[in-house]
Amino acid sequence: MRRITRITTVGIASAALALTATACGKSSTSSSSGDKKDAGAAIAYDIGGRGDQSFNDAAYAGLQKAEQELSVKGAEAEPSAGESDADKVQRLTELARKGNNPVIGVGFAYAPAIEKVAKKYPNTTFGIIDDTSKTGKNIANLVFNEEQGSYLAGVAAAKASKTGTVGFIGGVEVPLIKKFEAGFTQGVKDTKPGATVLKQYLTQPPNFDGFAKPDLGKAAAQGMLDKNADVIYAAAGLAGSGAIEATATKGKWAIGVDSDQYKQAGLAKFKDKILTSVTKDVSDSVFNLIKSVKDGKPQSGEIRYGLDKDGVGLADSNPEYKKMADVIAAVEKAKKDIVDGKIKVKTTP
Repeated sequence: MRRITRITTVGIASAALALTATACGKSSTSSSSGDKKDAGAAIAYDIGGRGDQSFNDAAYAGLQKAEQELSVKGAEAEPSAGESDADKVQRLTELARKGNNPVIGVGFAYAPAIEKVAKKYPNTTFGIIDDTSKTGKNIANLVFNEEQGSYLAGVAAAKASKTGTVGFIGGVEVPLIKKFEAGFTQGVKDTKPGATVLKQYLTQPPNFDGFAKPDLGKAAAQGMLDKNADVIYAAAGLAGSGAIEATATKGKWAIGVDSDQYKQAGLAKFKDKILTSVTKDVSDSVFNLIKSVKDGKPQSGEIRYGLDKDGVGLADSNPEYKKMADVIAAVEKAKKDIVDGKIKVKTTP
């Protein structure tokens, strides 16, 4: 696997924020799916890049799995700070031109670029994670019911909290992250109606630093801790690492997101206080798309992952969580009620 070479370390995790991208594979603008033996599968990372211990790393895990199990070549491309849609178009074009198939944009920010590039390379499959606004015959929209997993986190937070005050930190105030907020708040209130849910977004678009700067998450979490919050859930990418650090340092519970953050090496120092994580099966969504192309039956259209298919969920890696019988029972009941349709989880606050 080849990556871009210019790396910047940000905060407590090694986040790649590079300015150019390279990828493996031969150039092609017209190859059909699966007919280039040396063509690879490529992913273009979201803000924060590989090393965010969360969203991007989950996508990378899917690419790694494809390399190991499907013997495909993997190519990666990193974002640059403050980049434009034109930069994304250039990155995706380069990956497609070199024969990679599929080419996957990690995050909704790639939607406008994928719409443009997919038209230029109709025989290449493009994947876009977390967006359904741009569609096409050769576009696979890989989306998740984040609000459902976040509801379970709200149930766990309400049951685990001793103060009755919990917090939600969103990286950037966009519709996707509002889904996390909506589900979490509903889960808390359904479980403990009198609980207080503190909420804060780190930045407003077009400023997306709220997904990239751990110090922002750390400061927000500290403010909530000062207001008596004892469980904090952050949906903020790399910035969420800062929230976990602040919360764990004070001996309070943190809830991770996207990946099982208890298992992330970069957060090992704080893992004992990571109660659980809301997981999105980004890894399998990437792997499944790559496999579909390799099998000659490329996915397209909306591919949705929800609680019913374990596409979202709640991690139980922390041994302390496994000891909380009342929390686990409440979470399992909520999951069943959501899958059975007894609980309708909101997608907006």
